Amino acid sequence: MKPLLLIGGGGHCRSCIDVIESQGQYTVAGIVDFNETDAAARLGYPWLGRDDDLPDLLKKYPSALVTVGQVKSPDTRIALFEKLQALGADFPTIVSPLAHVSRHAVVLPGTIVMHGAIINARAKVGANCIINSQALVEHDSVVAAHCHISTGARLNGDVHIETGSFIGSGAVVHHGVRIASRCVVGAGAIVAKNLTEGTVFRGTR
Repeated sequence: MKPLLLIGGGGHCRSCIDVIESQGQYTVAGIVDFNETDAAARLGYPWLGRDDDLPDLLKKYPSALVTVGQVKSPDTRIALFEKLQALGADFPTIVSPLAHVSRHAVVLPGTIVMHGAIINARAKVGANCIINSQALVEHDSVVAAHCHISTGARLNGDVHIETGSFIGSGAVVHHGVRIASRCVVGAGAIVAKNLTEGTVFRGTR
């Protein structure tokens, strides 16, 4: 199995490790984070250094995944992805064996599809996204780069989510709705109309 660097060592990283171990295509080489954390918090994997160490680490471990979470802002995930990209990192696509990704769907590198998620026919998911546990991306929907579709969120058919947006746990986006870039949709929200760029939406519309 290929070794894989994980960039970011918090709670989302631990969930990513579980998916990576289940998938069985990569082995976790270690974790890069701004501080060395307790070994138990890293599920026993080594802390390899900080962001400044990435040029040297990527020479030894050329594959990397951004494992920082995303709620209010995509900025940290975007900055790390772009830094890794500039350094020539190879980005895998990680798909849990407990997820379903249609053979007619497209999922770009740097994205992780977590346990129980479904990506249906002709859906497209961009780079560096999180499709979290039990999320649904229905047929013909498009999720642009650097988005987080959180646990149990439901994107119905022909939904478009633009770059850097966050869809909270259990949210439902109606068929054909367009959500512009850098929007935040709160947990449990029901979105029935389009949202403009940068909207923070917590209720029903």
